[in-house]
Amino acid sequence: MTDGSSKLQVYCDKKGGAALIKNDGSDTIDTENGWAAWQLLDHGDFIGVEGYLFITNTGELSVHIEKLQFLAKAMLPMPDKMHGIADAEIRQRQRYYDLIGSSLMVEHDGLTTREVFERRAKIISSMRRYLEDAGYVEVETPMLTPKATGAAAKPFETHHNALDIKLFARIAPELYLKRLVVGGFEKVYELNRNFRNEGISHKHNPEFTMLEFYCAYMDVEGMMNFCEKMMQESVQKATGGLTVNYERNEIDFSKFERISMNESIAGFTR
Repeated sequence: MTDGSSKLQVYCDKKGGAALIKNDGSDTIDTENGWAAWQLLDHGDFIGVEGYLFITNTGELSVHIEKLQFLAKAMLPMPDKMHGIADAEIRQRQRYYDLIGSSLMVEHDGLTTREVFERRAKIISSMRRYLEDAGYVEVETPMLTPKATGAAAKPFETHHNALDIKLFARIAPELYLKRLVVGGFEKVYELNRNFRNEGISHKHNPEFTMLEFYCAYMDVEGMMNFCEKMMQESVQKATGGLTVNYERNEIDFSKFERISMNESIAGFTR
């Protein structure tokens, strides 16, 4: 039995059986048909069990079932435990299916889909905490704006029926954040969604999450120091270290190379 994050072996004694808790709202316990119901279970069904813990002869922590409750039936077969879901389109369009399939696989090449979700959540949480500890105020600026500003990108357009005006899904929160700085917020940030009606690739999605923050009176050197430390803390919180393997490349976040604009042009435009 698994909940997606961990697994536990469940033992049902054929001779002793298990009491079946009915789902009719009466809390009736059927002491005769527990084993019969157990035999009807399929891979992917949701069940509730009550019993006592014990260790099997092979050292597996298990639950000896005394009461069994049937919660939900799996209507479709589960993904293959050895190979998972081969179709990338299915994995990306049906994330719930990908999450189940990835958690069931016996062996993984890298992180499971669930682990990717959890690491992303840790990174987002760490960045927010770092910014707040440094005195930044989180704000929410408009998602629908009368002008598409903040970046050179093609916007999504819509029509506001009540006001009879054209609006754009924002492409960046930049100008609204800068107005808040003008209004007196010396440290402000937003971590939210942006929308750009452009191409789709593994590097770009029309809808994406972006962090944008501003600090009054801080120069470029101070901002680079701040960004480096925030990146290092986020990576440390998410992975437990400062070295990450990505697509067979090792990325070391313990140090960042700094070059001037002239050096970058001379080095990368030959």
